[in-house]
Amino acid sequence: MDSGRAGAVTRQALALQCRCSQPPARRGGGDVWVTALSPGVAHPSFPPPPPAPSPPPAFLALCCWESNTTGPIQLLLLQGEQTPAQELGSRWTGWGGPLSSLSLPLLEVQVPSAMRLSWGLLLLLAALALEWMAAARCPAPCVCDNLHAHVLCLNGSLTTIPTTIPQLTKKLNLRGNSFMVIPAGAFLATPYLTHLDLQRCKVERLEEGAFRGLGRLVYLNLASNGIAVLYQESLDGLSSLQQLILEGNRIEEIQPGAFGHLGSLIVLDLRANALVYLPDMVFQGLQVLRWLQLSHNTLHVLGSEAFAALPALRRLSLDHNELQALPGEALARLDGATWLDLGHNPITYVAEEALAMASLQHLFLDHASLQDVAPDAFARSPQLRTLDLRENQLQGLPPLAGAGGLVRLSLAGNPLLCSCLLRPFRDWLARSRVQAEGACAAPPALRGRPLDSLRPPEMRCGRPQPPPSSAVPLEQPRAAGSGQCPQGCTCSPEFHHGSCENRDLQEIPQGFPRDTRLLDLRRNAFGTVPPGAFPGLKELVSLHLQSCGIEALRPGALRGLQSLVYLYLANNRLSTLVATAFEGAPRLAYLDLDHNAFTSLPAGAFQLLPNLISLRLQHNAIGELAEGDLTGAGGLRWLYLAGNAIGHIAPAALAPTKVLEKLHLEGNHLVEVPTAALWGLPTLSELKLSQNPIKQLGDGVFLPVASSLQHLYLDNMGLEQISAGAFAGLGPKIRSLYLESNKMSNIPDMRNFTGLEILNLRNVPFHCDCQLLPLRRWIDKLNLRVGATCGSPAEAQGLKVKFSTTFQTCPGWGQGKAGGASPDKAASKPSKKKRSGKSPARGFKKSRA
Repeated sequence: MDSGRAGAVTRQALALQCRCSQPPARRGGGDVWVTALSPGVAHPSFPPPPPAPSPPPAFLALCCWESNTTGPIQLLLLQGEQTPAQELGSRWTGWGGPLSSLSLPLLEVQVPSAMRLSWGLLLLLAALALEWMAAARCPAPCVCDNLHAHVLCLNGSLTTIPTTIPQLTKKLNLRGNSFMVIPAGAFLATPYLTHLDLQRCKVERLEEGAFRGLGRLVYLNLASNGIAVLYQESLDGLSSLQQLILEGNRIEEIQPGAFGHLGSLIVLDLRANALVYLPDMVFQGLQVLRWLQLSHNTLHVLGSEAFAALPALRRLSLDHNELQALPGEALARLDGATWLDLGHNPITYVAEEALAMASLQHLFLDHASLQDVAPDAFARSPQLRTLDLRENQLQGLPPLAGAGGLVRLSLAGNPLLCSCLLRPFRDWLARSRVQAEGACAAPPALRGRPLDSLRPPEMRCGRPQPPPSSAVPLEQPRAAGSGQCPQGCTCSPEFHHGSCENRDLQEIPQGFPRDTRLLDLRRNAFGTVPPGAFPGLKELVSLHLQSCGIEALRPGALRGLQSLVYLYLANNRLSTLVATAFEGAPRLAYLDLDHNAFTSLPAGAFQLLPNLISLRLQHNAIGELAEGDLTGAGGLRWLYLAGNAIGHIAPAALAPTKVLEKLHLEGNHLVEVPTAALWGLPTLSELKLSQNPIKQLGDGVFLPVASSLQHLYLDNMGLEQISAGAFAGLGPKIRSLYLESNKMSNIPDMRNFTGLEILNLRNVPFHCDCQLLPLRRWIDKLNLRVGATCGSPAEAQGLKVKFSTTFQTCPGWGQGKAGGASPDKAASKPSKKKRSGKSPARGFKKSRA
């Protein structure tokens, strides 16, 4: 028999002759007995075992006995799952030679002699025996598919990794549990795993050696957890891993050598974390990595050697960060990269020869703050073919002489001034045959005209004007580092980083190098931050003061920190703040005050922070939002207030935040939607009200933000009723709607929600009668997985709404089918791929996925 086929997953049958040292136990006369035998750890020598690392094949043997014989009359050998067994001491002989001794459990079934013993019956008995033995090892809350070696333990209450998962499992999905910590050696009992999914498991820490023993694992998904630090040995043992997903955690630190054991990794996803800087050689060991995703962090500083250890990298995503200049020195180490995304960064200028990437073909600089691009900016990237400069502040461009191979250039959304000053650029486009997208914003006579339709005589200058954005920003002279470092602290001059973390310090140390950009003082015992606590640190960008027992931030505490952008004060004892505490830090944009002792918002404290973008006050004890609390926060875009005790929001409380985009209020004490407070928020796109005790949604509760809202979270509220007009005004702009784990039995007409990408209706007890027929028809037309299930009547309980037959007796059912809402009709059309996966709330571009 071919050994390759014997190692396949599908069952195969092989007729053998078998001899037992002893006949079976005494049986009744005239009957046929079937003995099912399944091996334990030992495996037969025929067929030969496949080469490592494949697991040894497992077999089930059937011997058929007649009561008047002393030996078997038939043996059926089936490939199946391996299970623990007891030693019977039998020895078998096959067509290919002797078989080694087996450890076999015994399962006997009596078959009346009158019944014809067919091959089909033998196969059925074999399958039943396999299923019985495999089920005995499947953990109680899980589902085990032993034929394909898959185990699913989804959305349960597991707090530890199950210990009885079948040893030969290849794919293990533990999504939606509550593990908190993955201990060392957690998966030693499942060494054949190739795929492991730990999404949304509330994991906060990976202990050193957590994945040791998983040398065959190729895919590991740790997305949407709470991991803050990647330690040096956290990922040890994953020598075959090819794809690692860490998106949606809160990683702010990657220790040196964290990826040193991942020599086979091809894709690394670090999107949507809390990374502020990347030190030199942080990705050392990733010799074959081809795609590195760093989008949606808060990266501000990149070490010059941050990407030096990535010789095979082809694609780098750095969009949606806080890079204020193009990190040319760091990017110059990527000789083989062909795709670079730097969109959505506050980059204002691209200087001469700023980008030296020999293989770069596609560059995205869209939605930045570009005001000018030097003529030779891309001269050292000769392979550049596509350049995306959409949605910037460019009034014009010079001829890009250095981009000789450019094929496509996008300038849509820029305020282009199509005067005589733009003629050289227009002539260069024509000569180089570059396909350009964009339209004139001025003069009025040419407004809206596409660039490729302009003729030189039309591009006039009424009076002499300076060229747009002609002045090249001059670099500020950098203060030289002093070379000093406070005693007991560490300073890294290569990437301007100082650290005194967890030194049990009572006072804030001084004397750091003057060019320090990131200062980590976490886990000390300062108590207070006195005035002028950080002298001479004019270039400091990021300051970490988490878990320091701080009770007061004195007036003038941040004096002199004129470059400070990020301030982390989480896990302290602050209960109040005064505005003068932030005096001298006008550029502060990100303020983290989570897990403190605030009982109310520190009214007026943000008046001296005109550039504040993100304010985090989660998990405090705030009881209400009063008028005047957010005075001065006119530029605030993201406000996080989850996990407080907010029961009331004054109508004018949010009035100062006119450009607010995200408002997170989940886990508070609101009993109704704060409709009055939502007026005057014309840009609000994301609203989270999850886990508030809101039982009813009245008419028009979201009307104030209906024109801008895209993501609405109403899950886990105990919601009992949604009025027919609750979603009035909402419609095509809504991209995600979360209604899972509520108590309503019906929802209003939602046919206007034509732009949905995510709709979650799981764990809602829908009453599947004729009143629900419109929802049923609408779900039929959606190309989404919604999870809607019937809670009643009894005959439909537990069935998917989409497949319940209770609607077939409703008036107009046939007409609805004729209208194209039936599954049969939908099945006749080519279907698009189901949309699922990550929430669009993070704003990922599909064209770059």
